[in-house]
Amino acid sequence: MPVSNLKAQLASLIKLQELDTQIFKLRLEKSLKPAEIKVLEDSFEAKKAHLAQLEKDSLDLAKQKKERELELGAKEEATVKLQGQLYSLKTNKEYQTMLQQIQDSKADASVIEDKILELLVETDKIKVKVEEEKSRIKEQEKVFLSEKAKIELRVKEIEGNLSQLDAQRKQALVAIEPKILSQYERILASRDGLAIVTVKGNSCGGCNMFVPPQVINLIKMYERIITCETCNRMLYINEAD
Repeated sequence: MPVSNLKAQLASLIKLQELDTQIFKLRLEKSLKPAEIKVLEDSFEAKKAHLAQLEKDSLDLAKQKKERELELGAKEEATVKLQGQLYSLKTNKEYQTMLQQIQDSKADASVIEDKILELLVETDKIKVKVEEEKSRIKEQEKVFLSEKAKIELRVKEIEGNLSQLDAQRKQALVAIEPKILSQYERILASRDGLAIVTVKGNSCGGCNMFVPPQVINLIKMYERIITCETCNRMLYINEAD
């Protein structure tokens, strides 16, 4: 291949690589966006789950309070029933036994009342927590939706930029010979979107490995495409340097 033609091909490949570098970067950024949204969603769902647990705890306390109130009602009814029987007893011993039963029933009722008061205090505390958490989640939801919207907007921007770059890429392909383009595309796919690199200070711009002087001489001869012996990327010399 004539020197001038190979130089022109390399120049076209360099321009194509500039486009592909932008495309690769944008595609990578876009591919990470769903995970970013998932992190936001998981975090917000965890906060909602915490609120749901608080609400469940509040309902559990209300249920316990209701059960204790029913238990207290039954105990008070039993006490009244015992008191009604008190004056129908015939012996002092029966009378004293009945008095003891009434005292025991009242003591049990007192314990239940104390438990109901404890449940009332706990219920009031958790109700405050629930209301605070609801208020907090409203603010957190605004932040979540705002951050999610920003990410979605960025994805649209990326898609718009990619559309423009893809159009420019199609135009750039016209100037490159099919065989050279095929080699370039193969390297591009296997080397993280970087197929052609410059040699700087006897080092490959792709893998930073040493490029022997004889290889640099081959590059400068422009007789054929020269690739790095280590990473297989196409090499070129920036004559301006």
